[in-house]
Amino acid sequence: MRLYRLPQHTGFDDLTLGDAETPRCGRGQVLVRMHAASLNFRDLSVATGRYSLGAPPPNLVPLSDGAGEVASVGEGVTRVKTGDRVAGIFMQGWMGGELEPAHSKTALGGAIDGVLAEYVVFDEQGLVLIPDHLSYQQAATLPCAAVTAWNALYGLHPLQPGQTVLVLGTGGVSIFGLQFARMAGARVIATSSSDAKLERVTAMGASGVINYKTSPEWQETVRGLTDGRGVDHVVEVGGPGTLGRSLGAVRNGGIVSLIGVLTKGEIDPMTIFRSGAIVRPIYVGSRQMFEAMNRAIALHRLEPVIDRVFPFDAAPEAYRFLKGATHIGKIVIQIS
Repeated sequence: MRLYRLPQHTGFDDLTLGDAETPRCGRGQVLVRMHAASLNFRDLSVATGRYSLGAPPPNLVPLSDGAGEVASVGEGVTRVKTGDRVAGIFMQGWMGGELEPAHSKTALGGAIDGVLAEYVVFDEQGLVLIPDHLSYQQAATLPCAAVTAWNALYGLHPLQPGQTVLVLGTGGVSIFGLQFARMAGARVIATSSSDAKLERVTAMGASGVINYKTSPEWQETVRGLTDGRGVDHVVEVGGPGTLGRSLGAVRNGGIVSLIGVLTKGEIDPMTIFRSGAIVRPIYVGSRQMFEAMNRAIALHRLEPVIDRVFPFDAAPEAYRFLKGATHIGKIVIQIS
């Protein structure tokens, strides 16, 4: 089989395509023929050795998000069968309950080998069935970005109809946040530096849009759009450089889900205190969350937004496209 590895983590240009023996599954394991994988901003950090949650091992097989077909099962496997359409969960050890330190040591494409390969062996507990209406390309977008957005909106105080959600930017997590919020009957306000992207998210259901380049104090605009009250949820992907404004945009008692660290800056604890908001760090989610999300996706026949699909041989170009940050939604690599 063919697979990619990152030998030294000095950049995605070092991504190396090679051959390896197709693995076999042991007891309790499942061999999956991977059909598609998707990229997250995390994958750029891993490729350059700058991942904040720990140095990845050398010769890592990258990417956490992928979907495929069960090729064979080992002795004792009961959760899936040959031919099932499945996706791996982001942290192979986190089934449910609270996130524990041990769970992060099972994160695909970071702590352990990921899914950018033609075949991958999973423990049967680390797989979920994917919704029937989704293609493999669409299902490959779910394990990190979609589960993260789901956890943000439903993991603590579940989003209610009529509430308002603020999403920052148009990356995978933010677009899933928009889709899940609209699915629940909530209002969405979205920001971007591109008017063309804002037109796109308006067509997707955002009822308020803000260009943060032309409106740098965008938290004030958000307040104006909510009659001074503030939003109920913020899907905060920017980090230190945007957190202060997100706190200025959220209502007292609202939730700021701290997801990404795309910007630099200092966080003043007093801004959190004055906001009266809950600031909640999000590190993807459990299998239990993934399965609940899939039930909602299947019921509403939600379809992930894919910006561009790259062939397997062009994986480094997919990384380069992600780094350019011109996309809306997800970037996918077709494997099979």
